[in-house]
Amino acid sequence: MTELTLIRHGQANSQAKDEESYDNLSELGRKQAQCLGMYLQETGGFDRVISGAMRRQIQTAEELNLDGKPHVTDPRLNELDYFGLSHAVKASHGVEFPDSQEAFAAQIPQVLRVWRDDGVHEGLESFEAFRTRILAALRDAAAEGPAVLVTSTGVISTLVAIALRLEIEAKSKMFLSVQNTSVHKFEWRGDELFLNQFGATPHLDTPVRQALKSHF
Repeated sequence: MTELTLIRHGQANSQAKDEESYDNLSELGRKQAQCLGMYLQETGGFDRVISGAMRRQIQTAEELNLDGKPHVTDPRLNELDYFGLSHAVKASHGVEFPDSQEAFAAQIPQVLRVWRDDGVHEGLESFEAFRTRILAALRDAAAEGPAVLVTSTGVISTLVAIALRLEIEAKSKMFLSVQNTSVHKFEWRGDELFLNQFGATPHLDTPVRQALKSHF
């Protein structure tokens, strides 16, 4: 059994209204990744880093600064198209794009529910296609040995939902609970995915680093 460590990217541009603007680490996000890198250097237990192909995921992997550990990209670890889905659900169901964290928390379960039920426009990745690609990425990574995978909250929360058999409401809570650069551990046991750890932030749990924590 091979345990995989999944990391959410560092804080990106949380004020963005589109993917291009969002997809860039903030200074806080870079500091978070650097702290995590120091922690991973001390603990080890993996032989390579795999990140999604999005800018914020690659930047996070680079900021880990794990000398001697090869870094490759796998676009199957890319995030779901939150902005595309949000605009589609607004057009088809009248769900407004959020303008606050509270509105975001209320919008997410609506977007995920419509997406699951195939109520979005053509041209967007389907819910099942998203699940299929991220599960395939995990299977392939596990086949090659222990690794750190840098990805995003939609990927992580979906994998948690699969492992724990959660419905949309509970999955939405997981989506909102994944902190930037938080650590999650999964493993395959036969054909079944197991969650071994969720949402750890040991690299930010010291008193002097508590202020570096963020969800958005």
